[in-house]
Amino acid sequence: MHARTWLSLLSLPLVAAFTVPVVQQGNPPKPPPKPGVKAAPQDPLAGLADIQDVLSLVQQNYVDPPDMEKVVSGGVQAVLERSHPLNAYLSAEDLRLPDPGPAEAGLVVVKRGIYASVVAVTPGGPAAKAGIQAGDVIRKVDGDSVGRLSTWALERKLRGPEGASLDLYRYNATRDLTKTTLRLQRIAPGSIALKQAAGALLASLPDLNPGRSEELKKVLADADRHQTLVLDLRQCQRGSMEEAAAVAGLLGARGSFGTLQEAGKPDRIIPVAGTGTPFTRQALLMGRSTLGASEVLAACLKKGGAKAFGERTPGLGVERTRFALKQGGAVELVSRRWIGLGGEKLDRQGVAPDQVLRIAETEDPLAKVLTALQAPAPATPAPAKAS
Repeated sequence: MHARTWLSLLSLPLVAAFTVPVVQQGNPPKPPPKPGVKAAPQDPLAGLADIQDVLSLVQQNYVDPPDMEKVVSGGVQAVLERSHPLNAYLSAEDLRLPDPGPAEAGLVVVKRGIYASVVAVTPGGPAAKAGIQAGDVIRKVDGDSVGRLSTWALERKLRGPEGASLDLYRYNATRDLTKTTLRLQRIAPGSIALKQAAGALLASLPDLNPGRSEELKKVLADADRHQTLVLDLRQCQRGSMEEAAAVAGLLGARGSFGTLQEAGKPDRIIPVAGTGTPFTRQALLMGRSTLGASEVLAACLKKGGAKAFGERTPGLGVERTRFALKQGGAVELVSRRWIGLGGEKLDRQGVAPDQVLRIAETEDPLAKVLTALQAPAPATPAPAKAS
């Protein structure tokens, strides 16, 4: 791929998606605009000629003849990841690769430079059986350094044929680099789990895939609305925003579900119609494996009065779009992000609980939430008197 091709690929999708101005070096400073006069916008393409020169210098002066296609594709990927770690560059060869297979490792990772952080582990999956936990750091996948992989390529490596082996080199809680071999398996979607206690009900959502709202509606059809409902989203890793909005409406949310932000478009408030009767008291359980659509749902229900317990969510309330490139490749860009009803920027900070609550596997989550709900709220410290 010629350097000029790279410039056209880089300038159009990236500048259009992010409009990141490049400061041109060497120009004399311009006088400040007069009061009341709007300053002329910076040229977003300024400085691309310098990139052309850098590529030419690398090609002509590097000690060993460089593989310019790798240099260019690596440069594109680095630029994409600086905008968001989920962005990815796909070559034409990448797009021709077959589907890796229906089996998976059972974990969700986010690339951070040369490492990948484990943000969620599917209960009962290969990763969970091997003792991998959220917070672990992966350095290599099947011998390939994470730093060389895009998010798209990394996600492919975590899937494959049933029974295929996958080697992960990871840093665990003790910060020791260990090799863990997984056997990939198909992970069937679980059903909504329901637990009943005196005057309370715990509903655990494994995901927000299509059909979950109807399933929850049937599960709660005969439930007494005068009791407490605890919605457990701690393992709710996947799903659509449409299904999340339907669940919010089923639990009595009305008005707004969240705010969708898209590049080049005005902010759009997504409505939700309350189709169900809310419970007298509602609470949430969330954590580091509450991802994407479930984060928007948590923010909506929390704003509606549900008390939130657990840990802060990771902040992955984003959506990706694939854009085709003229040379046959493509880029996957984070083109949408969600703002929660409480103002949470769900591509950064996530949703914070009203009360941090850590629950061990051996503990009863419903009993622990009910105890926390009955406990008196901590006293707010009085403001210090001015001396």
